[in-house]
Amino acid sequence: MSQQVTSLKMQLIQRIDTSQPGADKAIETFRAKLALDSGHAVSAAGRVKTIELFGEPLTPAQVVARICDDVRRRGIDAVLEYTAKLDGAQLTAGSLLVPEEELVAAHAAVDGEFLEVVKRIRHRILKFQRAILHTDTVVPLDDGGSLTQRYVPIRRVGICIPGGAAAYPSSLLMTVVPACAAGVSEIVVVAPPTKFGSYNQHLLAACFELGVSEVYRMGGAQAIAALAYGAEGIPRVDKIVGPGNLFVALAKRYVFGEVDIDSIAGPSEVIVIADETTRADYVAADLLAQAEHSPGSSVLISWHKPLVDEVERELEKQLAKLTRSELTKTALAEFGALITVDGRDEAAKLADLLATEHLHIACRNPREMLEHIGHAGAVFIGPHSPVAIGDYTAGPSHVLPTGATARFASGLSSNDFLRSHSVIELAAQDLATVADDAIALADVEGLTAHAASVLIRSR
Repeated sequence: MSQQVTSLKMQLIQRIDTSQPGADKAIETFRAKLALDSGHAVSAAGRVKTIELFGEPLTPAQVVARICDDVRRRGIDAVLEYTAKLDGAQLTAGSLLVPEEELVAAHAAVDGEFLEVVKRIRHRILKFQRAILHTDTVVPLDDGGSLTQRYVPIRRVGICIPGGAAAYPSSLLMTVVPACAAGVSEIVVVAPPTKFGSYNQHLLAACFELGVSEVYRMGGAQAIAALAYGAEGIPRVDKIVGPGNLFVALAKRYVFGEVDIDSIAGPSEVIVIADETTRADYVAADLLAQAEHSPGSSVLISWHKPLVDEVERELEKQLAKLTRSELTKTALAEFGALITVDGRDEAAKLADLLATEHLHIACRNPREMLEHIGHAGAVFIGPHSPVAIGDYTAGPSHVLPTGATARFASGLSSNDFLRSHSVIELAAQDLATVADDAIALADVEGLTAHAASVLIRSR
């Protein structure tokens, strides 16, 4: 398995042929790029900024630890200080919270059609998220008692919305609406104080439309720490969800245990499995849509080499028409791959190994192919199911596991905003039926008080 690659200066996207020597190593190297920890190398400008802030070179993980510990210790003063230094925004404790009148004004100012789009998408998401919501399960016992698994919504949830390179009302919908479906009573949104974040009219209007009134102008690790530990004027939350950059992801990992989190996400990803029946222009469009995130990983797996060649030509053709073409081109070069495999079985094994965020099965008999693949954040079947529909309107949340964590993690859903507990209610005869077994185990473990607490009731 050799990597058939020329210099990235000459080639738009990496080519790997698994029939050639060296391809195993090439694929492993590619996988390593997508891991969260691979982002620990920072740019020269980032290293300079770190030294300016902390007086010494630190890794992103060390930066996050410093910020989170500082916010835990100094509260709102630390939040405001990092907001000024990292975002260039001079805010006060009183101006972090977006005033309600500003939400109302944004809602009145945006185009009415945008609000109608938000309403339609909200309806589709809500319909799906309510349909999959867990409900209490009661198991009756023989003599009148019962065992219940009870589900209750998490009380207070913090939602992170990015705001660096673009505005993301879609991420607001894909996090807030599942929380609403679960019955969360307090939803807090944080977004950086930028024109694409908490100063964005469309984002603020969507917050108002969805009934979110608690919106804070803060982002990055300091926002995660404020949500997790609480700060003056910002009550702590019970769970933090939503996408973000490397520092947000590392901060979520750092505070996990103090609060619950959804996942620790890296760059967005797609794998397209295609064959001779697949349109090359469709494949290229899907790969470019993911690379447009920049960083975003775009992978084609196919056993039909003419298609692979045609997709590469289509990438060149379509790339020239994109508004973010240079950023997209960089992402293709760094995180893209066109992989030629031996057949369907090898394609399924490789897709399972990469355990991607988005898997688009666009070949013949896609559902049969899916039977052989267990690991993916979300799966898209057939030519009329582009990943972008999952990003915006389908119903399942687009907050999904990345970096091969789909091996054990799932996408965000309404059920992630529930917690459960068991309810045990025994009648006298139910207790009598199981008492001897409980006493026997307690005796084996040497826990005489346990045994006595059962025995005193069963005499």
